Formats: sequence, structure tokens, C-alpha cells
Amino acid sequence: MKKFLSVLTVLLFAFAFPQKFDNIQSGETLNYRIHYGILNAGTATLTTLKTTYLGQPHFYVKGIGKTTGAVRAFFKVEDLYESFINYNTGLPSFYVRNVKEGTYTQHFETVFNHNNQTLILTDKEKNTSRKVNSVKGVQDMLSAFYYLRSLDNSELKVGSVKKLNVWIDDEMFPFQLRVVGTENISTKFGKINALKIVPQVISGRVFKDKEGVTLWVSNDRNYVPLLIQAQLAVGSLKASIDSYKNVKYPLNFTK
Repeated sequence: MKKFLSVLTVLLFAFAFPQKFDNIQSGETLNYRIHYGILNAGTATLTTLKTTYLGQPHFYVKGIGKTTGAVRAFFKVEDLYESFINYNTGLPSFYVRNVKEGTYTQHFETVFNHNNQTLILTDKEKNTSRKVNSVKGVQDMLSAFYYLRSLDNSELKVGSVKKLNVWIDDEMFPFQLRVVGTENISTKFGKINALKIVPQVISGRVFKDKEGVTLWVSNDRNYVPLLIQAQLAVGSLKASIDSYKNVKYPLNFTK
């Protein structure tokens, strides 16, 4: 469950801003309901605000994930992710991963230096810091979400493949998404046309195979994630949009 939640965060929190952020506005809020099998397992929330960081215009993005109901009784999760994303370069400047999952806790802060392709990783629990070599254009788990959402429609057409390097906690992972088609999917708000995207994940302990996760995003300029389904090594998990606010363009649901 712990590793799945990390991948889920990439996909939900987990889609560099380009030079124009014409489809994302300050105050946007996306809420998701997470199910494990038939169980109501948890919620995830993503909020976006315009701010300044080190005197530069940034988006401040906050992601919160937690278990609820019966699942919370035996596996308590309270995850907080924060990212300051430079409005002009589209790259993350500062990233926080503060998670509590059962008995496991982790609190990392990362400062990115994109000019020399390094970062400073601080372990807040151990009060230690170290310098890590990075790569050009590296994203964190939240900024990756907005990078993908802000792509032009010609870059997210059926058949296209997007590759990027994502800093998750204290490691960098190559990440790939493939747009496989369009579908009309059902949500609590009605039916909507969506792009069907298959991320490449690591098979084994968590996922059944490399393409065991499927993501659907609105087939419009918003590219809002609507649904994620994952076949796990044990059981299945689904995250579906539960509410939304201040989305830039109308979401065209039909009954």
C-alpha cells in the first residue's frame, strides 16, 4: 500500500509548467475518493495557489492523502506533499514529502538547483542534509502532474509517449506515460470524454505488471484526472474524482 500511494501521488498530484499556464488557475481544488476493492479506503486532495518564493512568482501546490473508514482503523495514512513551482521555468524550486503510513514515517525537504543540476535533500527526522546530483528538467511528484496537464493537445494526442525524470522521496525515477486512446467514462457527475493513459510502473511487489495502472483525464484543455485504476499484487485500487472547484474551463459532463 505504501509504494502504491507514492505512485498514485505521481499520477494524481501525479500530471516544468510551460511558459504559459493558461489552463490552470490559482484556487483550483481537486478531490478524489479512493477505493480498495469494495472498501472506501481514503481521500486525496490537491490545491493550487499563486505565490512568491525567493522573490520569484511560483505556484504553491499542496497534496493531502489519507485513509478513511474501516481501512483507517487498521492502516492509518496521513500524507502531505508540497511543491513550489517556478512560474517562469516550470521547474520545482522546493519540495516537501511528509508522510505517516502505519508505523512508517518520513519527512524530507528538497531544494532544487537547476542551474548546476543538483539538489539538497534534508531528512527532517534525522536532521541531516546531503547534496545529490540531478538531471536536466527533473520534476518532483507534484510538479510532474502540472507539467503533463499543461502540455499542448498536440503533445497528448493518441499514440504519444511522454518521458520525464521524477524525484519521489530520496530517489529519482524515469517515468513514462503512453496515450492509448479516448473513452467515454462514467463519474458521479455524469459521463465525459477522456484520454486513456497507461503509465509504465515497476511490476512485482505492488503492481501485477508494468502496465497495471490506467489513468483517464478529461479530453479538454483542463486535462483533469478523473479516474485511476490499478491492479495490485493483492487486490485492486481505484481513485475517482469526488469534487472540484475553480477549474479553468468547464468540464462537459452529460447525464
